[in-house]
Amino acid sequence: MKERIAIIDGLRTPVAKAGGKLKNIQAESLGSFILNELALRVGLDLDMYDEIIIGNVSQPGHAANIARVISLKAGFPEATPAYTVHRNCASGMESITSAAEKILAGRGEIYMAGGVESMSNIPLMFNKKMSALFEALFKSRTPLQKIKTLSTFTPSHLKPIIGLMQGLTDPLSGLMMGSTAEILAQDFGISRKEQDEFSVLSHQKAEASQKNKIFEDEIAPIVYDTVKGLIMCDDDGIRYGQNMQALTKLKPFFDKKNGTVTAGNSSQVSDAAAAVVLMSESKAKELGLKPLGFLREYTYAGLDPTRMGLGPAYSTAKILEMTKMQMSDFELIELNEAFASQVLANLAVFESQKYASAHLNRTTALGSIDTNILNINGGGIALGHPVGMTGTRLVIHTLKELRRQNKNIGLATLCIGGGQGASMILEVE
Repeated sequence: MKERIAIIDGLRTPVAKAGGKLKNIQAESLGSFILNELALRVGLDLDMYDEIIIGNVSQPGHAANIARVISLKAGFPEATPAYTVHRNCASGMESITSAAEKILAGRGEIYMAGGVESMSNIPLMFNKKMSALFEALFKSRTPLQKIKTLSTFTPSHLKPIIGLMQGLTDPLSGLMMGSTAEILAQDFGISRKEQDEFSVLSHQKAEASQKNKIFEDEIAPIVYDTVKGLIMCDDDGIRYGQNMQALTKLKPFFDKKNGTVTAGNSSQVSDAAAAVVLMSESKAKELGLKPLGFLREYTYAGLDPTRMGLGPAYSTAKILEMTKMQMSDFELIELNEAFASQVLANLAVFESQKYASAHLNRTTALGSIDTNILNINGGGIALGHPVGMTGTRLVIHTLKELRRQNKNIGLATLCIGGGQGASMILEVE
């Protein structure tokens, strides 16, 4: 990149378990809330923003181009354009890199970018039989024809298509994301015990961080019940006192017979929104703004959809080649925890010269990931994974944690459903 992109500040809502506290707040309202809060915190006039870009996966039918709906609900001028991006789990990163590309191309100077997901509100849909029955009913002209059509109804007509399950299934391989995690567990010999131990650690780190108010300065509390005046201030997916005994009781979810991936060692289905304000480093200096940090470089990579969880290795291989950096240069690493087996498989791949040679077009291994700097405050298994928002959360948290620890360079990376990976190099001064 010819110039670093300054990330002035970032903010997110608490992450709520799907079907929980934020279930009655639609995605566009979550998004407009966080954009409004961030705009107030940064303090720039709303008409100074060139464009709003929002990542979202399960785009709601009632809010087409949800970014535009969010922008107007947040109070941005009608003249400010907005558009929605979708790169599955990396949608919240795609919004940021899309804005960065526009800044570097001279198409604008100041952007607000982010991600939102209300997984609680992903709909159930009628199956084909029920849809056909409704169509036939509408075409029926006489009462007798209508009665004849209705007489074909059976209980099977009511079997719904679960939007969430459909969205988490790769249409090419036919595999749910959890099934790809099972493949990685088999490929790398990752046991159920190892996955559960990793999950316990994620909750323990997140619990300690929440108690120590580590997340406090990145969260904007949100009213989730206006009648009772109830406010959500903290992520609610963290299980205090999580232990191996509790996790071993859970049955495999994706492979009932021989599987090792459970609801307990997978990321949680969640609701949340997040956003950042970004501009060129020179523009930040011109406005006298002190950035939270900088986007130094980024890249995306593709791989076999059946092993989509290895995306971080593929995208990080590309970014290391682009920058001539080494893994040892990173002082903090955030690697999204889609599944415990997926993170553990990446740890194995990063230190494997054999895998690098066979799949990553390298003669040497990527380099070991120091687990002491990996997801030090917990990850998606404990905090949740609102798919369109997670990429933005990773960026915000990496920068704020680098500042807290007085460190300089971090890596934020995640796997992407459908077989992609995303990696970002972030830094603070």
